Amino acid sequence: MERFTTTVAAGPRGHLVIPVPFDPDTVWGRKPRHLVGGTVDGIRVRGEVATAGTEAGARLLVGPAWLRDCGMAAGDTVTVELFPEGPQRADLADDLAAALAADPAAGAFFDSLAQFYRRAYLRYIDATKRHPEQRPARIAEVVALLAAGTKERPKP
Repeated sequence: MERFTTTVAAGPRGHLVIPVPFDPDTVWGRKPRHLVGGTVDGIRVRGEVATAGTEAGARLLVGPAWLRDCGMAAGDTVTVELFPEGPQRADLADDLAAALAADPAAGAFFDSLAQFYRRAYLRYIDATKRHPEQRPARIAEVVALLAAGTKERPKP
């Protein structure tokens, strides 16, 4: 978890921008998208730390729906705690982590998925507890689906 204090700025279309004073690729590992959870002045928040197309560095954009209940405004100084959402590569079993490392396209797509999709793939692989001989085949299937850019395993 990263904790910092920052000043909120006005953003486009009624949003607020929370500047993130660190490079998420350096702290959490290079990913196409950094989906995060955490708090802003004790109020829970979920979103994406964006780095692409920003001159000022990383930022978290919060929308009008979230702002409606928190009473925050541009110029406020806030304390922020952010952490990457969902299972991360470091949390994975060694066999699955090795398979994703061996196929960079599959690994990058896995990293970009929302936690819901990541967890669904992990549940499918972990459902082999009674039949461990099926695990390698399921890992290979999941890696192939991820490499093809498939968010969700097709239902049988």
